[in-house]
Amino acid sequence: MSYEMIAILMFSTMMLMLMTGQRVFGAIGFVGVLAAVLLWGTGGSDIGFSAAMKLMKWYPLLTLPMFIFMGYVLSESKIADDLYKMFHVWMGPVRGGLAIGTILLMVLVSAMNGLSVAGMAIGATIALPELLKRGYDKRMVTGVIQAGSSLGILVPPSVVLVLYAMIARQPVGQLWLAGVFPGLMMAAMFILYVVIRCRIQPELGPALPEAERNISRAEKMKLLRAGLLPIVIFATMMIPFVNGWTSLVESSAIGAITAFVAAVLKGRMTREVFEKSVRSTLGISCMFMWIILAALGFGAVFDGLGAVKAIDNLFTEQLGLEPWMILILMQLSFIIMGTFLDDTAMLVIVAPLYVPLVKVLGFDLIWYGVLYTITTQIAYMTPPFGYNLFLMRAMAPKEVTLRDIYRSIVPFVAVMVLALALVMIFPQIALWLPNYVYGK
Repeated sequence: MSYEMIAILMFSTMMLMLMTGQRVFGAIGFVGVLAAVLLWGTGGSDIGFSAAMKLMKWYPLLTLPMFIFMGYVLSESKIADDLYKMFHVWMGPVRGGLAIGTILLMVLVSAMNGLSVAGMAIGATIALPELLKRGYDKRMVTGVIQAGSSLGILVPPSVVLVLYAMIARQPVGQLWLAGVFPGLMMAAMFILYVVIRCRIQPELGPALPEAERNISRAEKMKLLRAGLLPIVIFATMMIPFVNGWTSLVESSAIGAITAFVAAVLKGRMTREVFEKSVRSTLGISCMFMWIILAALGFGAVFDGLGAVKAIDNLFTEQLGLEPWMILILMQLSFIIMGTFLDDTAMLVIVAPLYVPLVKVLGFDLIWYGVLYTITTQIAYMTPPFGYNLFLMRAMAPKEVTLRDIYRSIVPFVAVMVLALALVMIFPQIALWLPNYVYGK
């Protein structure tokens, strides 16, 4: 049997196992180790051990539990709730102001947690009921929350980019910095859409009634101080890192400690909050470590088979495709896979093929990491089985139907496709900041 056929058999077996409901790391790791043993005998079993040792020696992985813990502390202690109260008062007088405030809330939650699920949970439980109660159009606001929460895997500290960094062997710090401007650009484009839409159709996002806006300046300033606390925590963590005073791991530790101290000083660090934060951090960190371990083993087998060279030969020589056409086809495949897989599964399934292929085609792997995250954001919101669509349906009230949710994402997907095109046409949107910081 040719190596190409072995690679195809491995890939198809893994997809079949995933479709039967097996855990991502179990399916990928099992296929990788089994293929190694069948190909190279008992020596192939060392691949799993080698992947584990490589994972344990990867120092930047320590940032993963630190940032996840920081996010859960801020969420469980309700410090994130203070953000929305601040936006509620300060942005309320503007048409569509609460929707704009919700997008800003999503950006800050992303900067605190790095997971899109966290943004979705906060947006659906805190913002959505308030927006509907105040007469906002249900389709627009559900689209706002889904689009805003998708920023969690792009705005640093993105947990998914940590996973990509491990698989692509790229610096986590550069990937995080590469996500800053594209993430903020997408948030600004979402806000611009809301502003224009509410100016054309004011009934979609009415301004806050005068009675609710009529609070004292002292109360407004109190809300502003409470709402700005998460921003201060984020700045305390990121400023030393960007200026080169601390390493990435040290900055993540500063963020976790600062969030914990803030919750203690506000009297919100109860035993229940601490226990839930630690348990959730442990569960998610272990899940990601198992997935990375499985992906490293699977990728090592693929490298040994020379599958990447075979695929490159198929596309460039046999089919005669240009590098940009191959790149676009790769992005389309992510969107198709995103209808039934989450971002992590998509990455570990295709990374052994795509990441080396991108390098062979002459593209920057840091830039491609940003393209990957934006594309998976689009896939998350693409019917019929987009991940975010069903998360929203599970959390939204009964009056928001699945049809409403499907229709709500159309303009936001269009905005995200435009953002993806801009980053592809102008790579410096993603690459300028990491080149500036690391080029000092």
